[in-house]
Amino acid sequence: MATKTGTTISGVKYAEGIVLGADTRSTSGATVADKNCEKIHYIAPNIYCCGAGTAADTEALTGKTLCITIRNINSFSGLIASNLKLHQLASRRESRTVTALTMLKTHLFKYQGHIGAALVLGGFDEGGAHLYTVYPHGSSDSLPFATMGSGSLAAMSVFESDYNDNMNEEEAKLLVARSIRAGIFNDLGSGSNVDLCVINKEGTKYFRNYVTPNNRTYSRTKGYDHPPGTTVLNSRNFTTGTAATVPVTALK
Repeated sequence: MATKTGTTISGVKYAEGIVLGADTRSTSGATVADKNCEKIHYIAPNIYCCGAGTAADTEALTGKTLCITIRNINSFSGLIASNLKLHQLASRRESRTVTALTMLKTHLFKYQGHIGAALVLGGFDEGGAHLYTVYPHGSSDSLPFATMGSGSLAAMSVFESDYNDNMNEEEAKLLVARSIRAGIFNDLGSGSNVDLCVINKEGTKYFRNYVTPNNRTYSRTKGYDHPPGTTVLNSRNFTTGTAATVPVTALK
């Protein structure tokens, strides 16, 4: 079964920039696959993207990759960020949010929804702050606030109640954090913590685990100490194979 991000993601424009937010739970069916994954992905220094849907698809579009050359080591994201970097080098100007939007829409439309990536794209360039939602089939919206994912309706209720056009950065951060919390506590596919990303003319600030509303109520202080032999294991070579890949007779 494919690992999905379940997800509540959102974004909002404020007076001087953009705030993006996401929860940190990924699921595989009814199982929580990861309690603290990252759903806010790098596209360019001034552009970030929140991803909902199939985790492999969102990572392929925006996941981190390492590019090693003779002169230096660069860390790029997936397909769109790599293409945007090439475009930036060719045009010799700062990447524009609408360029990333066009690349995402074109790629997703070509696959007619078979790439399960629902995105909230935010950036700040010479045209100011921009916020877009991109749907798996390639359509998009441009709005002052946006939500996507299985917890999007809960998050949208917060925005529709309390959004205003004249928020400062701190007010926008608190509003986005509240919208993600609404998804966490009202949607089973969303959970754990709240990540935020602020993008404005001064740069980008990433707040990992900005809010942690689901801390463990009990943690074993002594840890777990199992004496050798508690679990019987077949003799195995961990370098070349495991019990899942090598017949038991070959391991004896």
